[in-house]
Amino acid sequence: MKGRLAAGLMALLLVFYLVLVGWRAVLFLQSGEIIGIVIGVALLVLPLVGVWALVAELRFGRNSERLVRRLEAEGELPVEELPIRPSGRPMRDEADAEFPIYRAAVDAAPDDWRAWFRLGLAYNSSGDRRRARSAIRTAISLERA
Repeated sequence: MKGRLAAGLMALLLVFYLVLVGWRAVLFLQSGEIIGIVIGVALLVLPLVGVWALVAELRFGRNSERLVRRLEAEGELPVEELPIRPSGRPMRDEADAEFPIYRAAVDAAPDDWRAWFRLGLAYNSSGDRRRARSAIRTAISLERA
């Protein structure tokens, strides 16, 4: 729930930013000077990249939640019972010990979205966010196919 609230707040801030930047872009475009027009175009293009990134992240989050709900309904969602540090993060050594189980499951069934999703959760638990997101994206693609 905290993640949804943060995403909603970021979306609202982005809309506010787009309105302000859009207004400035129009003013620069109306200046009639070459540099003003270039700045105006940049002020219109760069926020669009931000919107694309935000939409991509929101879709990733929605699709990830959907897969979590499916695995949970099937009783296949792994229970994370890793020792927790005072900071609230799991102890990496314990997470790394669980990792080979999930990697072997993916190697045995490379077209199984469930195995890929569990591998993504294992990567996430061990602190490797980049590989976690990649594995979860693979799971999303396989589940849709």
